[in-house]
Amino acid sequence: MKSARLLVLFLFACSHPAAPAGQASAPQAATVASAPPVAASGTKTLTILGTNDVHGAIERVPLFSGFVANVRAARAADGGGVVLVDGGDMFQGTLESNLAEGADMVRAYNKLAYDAVAVGNHEFDYGPAGPKTTPSNGEDPRGALKARASEAHFPFLVSNIADAQTGARIEYPNMPASTLIERAGVKIGIIGVSTEVTPTTTMAANFAGLQMMPPAPAVIEQAKVLRDKGAQVIIATMHVGSSCRDVEHHDDTSSCDKDEEIFPLIAALPKGTVDVMVGGHTHAGMAHMIDGIAVIESYASGRAFGRIDLTLDASGKIVSKKIFAPHLMCPLDKNHNPAPVAECDLGSYEGKPVVADPEVKQIADAALARAAERRSEPLGITVTKTITRAHSAESAEGNLLTDLMLAARKDAQIAMTNGGGLRADIPAGALTYGQLFESTPFDNRFVIVDVTGKTLREVLADNLGRDSGLLSFSGLTARAACKAGKLDIEIKVAGKPVSDSAHYKIATSDFLTTGGDGVFQRVHLPASAIQVTDVIIRDAMADVLRSWKGTAKATIDPDKLLVKKSPRLEFPGKRPVRCDGASGKEASK
Repeated sequence: MKSARLLVLFLFACSHPAAPAGQASAPQAATVASAPPVAASGTKTLTILGTNDVHGAIERVPLFSGFVANVRAARAADGGGVVLVDGGDMFQGTLESNLAEGADMVRAYNKLAYDAVAVGNHEFDYGPAGPKTTPSNGEDPRGALKARASEAHFPFLVSNIADAQTGARIEYPNMPASTLIERAGVKIGIIGVSTEVTPTTTMAANFAGLQMMPPAPAVIEQAKVLRDKGAQVIIATMHVGSSCRDVEHHDDTSSCDKDEEIFPLIAALPKGTVDVMVGGHTHAGMAHMIDGIAVIESYASGRAFGRIDLTLDASGKIVSKKIFAPHLMCPLDKNHNPAPVAECDLGSYEGKPVVADPEVKQIADAALARAAERRSEPLGITVTKTITRAHSAESAEGNLLTDLMLAARKDAQIAMTNGGGLRADIPAGALTYGQLFESTPFDNRFVIVDVTGKTLREVLADNLGRDSGLLSFSGLTARAACKAGKLDIEIKVAGKPVSDSAHYKIATSDFLTTGGDGVFQRVHLPASAIQVTDVIIRDAMADVLRSWKGTAKATIDPDKLLVKKSPRLEFPGKRPVRCDGASGKEASK
């Protein structure tokens, strides 16, 4: 019997060759994955599966459940184990998720049996529990976040957010700094890390009273605590990441953006502090070995998942790490958007067909059904072709949304929004409320800001001098150039040159006026210059679109929104714009 079994294993291995250890596979969708290699005597495989920045894409969670089930079955068969973690930003981003402030996402994650999640910046977006997005009358600005954590069967890990007065790490229910679990007899410590830009990338009112701590000391501290408790493997699940163009060659980081947070964090850690990192926040791909740490990040919105296989010896010591490229669960279209769920053929994974968990699907279907009527509401508008967004450049979508903002606010001369607020392209065809929602999912309120021409110029210069999201405008055109070593900006409002002493009113969001993206922080606006409203910007834009029904404006052509020969905001070189004081010429990095 023993020799027969060995023959079967030999024939199986020949017909199902495994990828060489440590070799990252290319991004793929609906392909047949290699069967797990037979573990060497005395060793076991620990598979870490990671998601990040799902942003409420609950329709895609059932797809992932099928892959998770197959991996768990494979590890159960070979005596190994599976760890499932998320790198943060679970909730915010879809109508289905936002209607219940992320509760359905937590229900689905509970069913998937996640082991831990990181706290992303957008976990603070919902503010108090209930319809308000910012607190008033003593409401808890973290009420919705605490409610979701209390419903979760897994911890929300947060090691580097502290109380601003005491400096001590926050200690909310089910929100520890780290956790210790066991799989296949191996003790595994998991640490949660949040991005240091959280205060300026969520509603500032919801983060009031908190402060960020440097992540490296927090990770070092928690790793020691976990090792002292017997942890043999340390995982950091983090809302911190980078962007790598090449996710196939895991030892080559030349295509990665080393200015992003994860690289200085890793550099600050003593060797051996952490074994695995599951990243997030940048909505990009990573599948790399960096200073001995296996690092993965898997884009955003439920497009893909990441995987690392650790081989451990009988004592629990890691003897090898195999990194997989982000696995795309559905093919992408020409605009790099995933195919609709109904069109996805998941194929096989770990030698078995991928089948969605029916209970996870039931949770997703219920959330989709509740939102269906609002999502499918027609706005009476036809889009001739996809209206694309951009984070750091002028875009047709940014121009359209600010045009709609200005049309909605007759009390303003200028409308302004931030590149980070543009979250999804608007597809061609009959426009629905759901598609508008996906392009701008945040429940930001209108704020009317009174500024002088001088302040307006300072806001523009500051934005051009940074590499954050580019501001989009309506009612305004600007031409920036380097003159005598300084950045000179000529601005026109309604076609007329701006006077430094004149006053102008900008329709913008409460996100920006309360510190978001640091747009107004440097100009120190007095409270009297800020008029806050209760009007949700997206809903006001929808009203404008409905009013265009039956008029010439009811057909929207993106080519007329973005005219490359005459951009609304023109500047030299690339951002951040720098002017050389000696030569007066622009310099950009």
